[in-house]
Amino acid sequence: MPTSPPSSGSARSVEELNAAIRALFSHRDARLTDEQREEYRRLLAELRQVERGDVTTAA
Repeated sequence: MPTSPPSSGSARSVEELNAAIRALFSHRDARLTDEQREEYRRLLAELRQVERGDVTTAA
């Protein structure tokens, strides 16, 4: 189940991003689909931005 990217001006927290990543891997026996792998890449990129402080949260 893909997670939509945050709207402009808002950012998900590290906890939210980690939860979304964990959800992708909730079925240990199943392999990720191409769509899920792409979502994983997007989540990792977003997580890196948040960890670096490149994203500002909405007030």
